Amino acid sequence: MKAVRFHEVGGPEVLQHEEIDQPTPGAGQVRLRVAASAFSAADNGMRAGFLPIPVVLPHIPGYDVSGTVDALGDGVDGFAVGDAVIAFLPMATDGGAAEYVIAPADALVEAPTSVPLADAAGFPSVALTARQALFDDGGLEAGQRVLIVGAGGVVGKYAIALAKRAGAYVIATASPRSADAVRAAGADEIIDHTETDVLDVVTEQVDLLLNLAPIEPNAFTALVRLVRDGGVVVSTTAWMAAPDDADRGVKSVVVFVRSDAEKLAELVSLVDSGVLTLEVTRRIPLAELPALHAEAAERPIAGKVIVMP
Repeated sequence: MKAVRFHEVGGPEVLQHEEIDQPTPGAGQVRLRVAASAFSAADNGMRAGFLPIPVVLPHIPGYDVSGTVDALGDGVDGFAVGDAVIAFLPMATDGGAAEYVIAPADALVEAPTSVPLADAAGFPSVALTARQALFDDGGLEAGQRVLIVGAGGVVGKYAIALAKRAGAYVIATASPRSADAVRAAGADEIIDHTETDVLDVVTEQVDLLLNLAPIEPNAFTALVRLVRDGGVVVSTTAWMAAPDDADRGVKSVVVFVRSDAEKLAELVSLVDSGVLTLEVTRRIPLAELPALHAEAAERPIAGKVIVMP
């Protein structure tokens, strides 16, 4: 089968599009015929060696995947050959940038039926990140106020929709380019961070500050005063700590997305009911994945890119 993998960490040039043996599922595993995987900045960091997730080389990237069940390992119940599924794969094992991939059966959920199967590969990790940041790590409840910094990306728009569904009041920062999409996601207030200082316009404190943007540490620390006593600061910026304020009981959490098939299945149901909308920016063939990594090394990739074998 064809796969893209790296035999050593380094620049995008270490990625090889090559022929390898088709894997065989072990106990508790399934083999998927891949419909698509999704590119993530984390894939770039793992390939470059600066994201501290241990992998066995050679390694296939692409931990978000969609496909059909092709073979079952021993002890697998609940799935049959031909089932359409999605998964957030363990990041330390081989991913979905290939024609086939091995997945733990307990990571699989039924794919949404309202979108193309390939496009559904762009959903698992970003949707789980939004949900875990708001509720598992942030403890958001109905009637509370949340400020989402950098809400114009995919995670931000999912976070807005999920927070609104939970009965929260949502303040979101966004650039003019993404303001319409943020408004459509349901934000109650939108702050143009290119023209306005957030500290000047948020006059009532929030219960949760969710940061999704690569802001300067001093600017991030200054935002903490917008959080009420006993509130929470949550950030997805894994390369930097999230500030807190122990004197006021404001705690901080950095989100590391976790596999959770039960919650992922609930999120899929929100896609099929229209609460969440899948966003795909580009679709590329597997052979072009090394070029996409090279592009990402020069500038951030906006939206979700779907990689199809």
